[in-house]
Amino acid sequence: MPLARAELRKALAGWGLSELEEDALLVVSELVTNAVRHAAGPRDREIETKYVRLPEWLRIEVHDAGAGWPEATTPEAEGEGGRGLFLVAAVADRWAVGERAGPGKRVWAELSVGIGSRHG
Repeated sequence: MPLARAELRKALAGWGLSELEEDALLVVSELVTNAVRHAAGPRDREIETKYVRLPEWLRIEVHDAGAGWPEATTPEAEGEGGRGLFLVAAVADRWAVGERAGPGKRVWAELSVGIGSRHG
């Protein structure tokens, strides 16, 4: 996860989007953690992150080879887990799960950028 966070910081700085760093790092951390915990796939397949700068959005994608698709749930007050996608949904403007080339899935979240965004 440190590598994914470092790459995201570098991309944000290069795009002039450092103001999104706190929210973006939370999103990538939660998505990667979910992939590591819940998307057990073949050992020769790794988790991959992609960061895409769109005109009005920053898209953070996490790809994995696991078959199951995550669902956001309301975490239990005393529970130790189950908050990842709840946090992503609270911070990101939108998120979803989709197919990818090859086995598994991609989970993505988008943060709005630009004038008038809730993040800027």
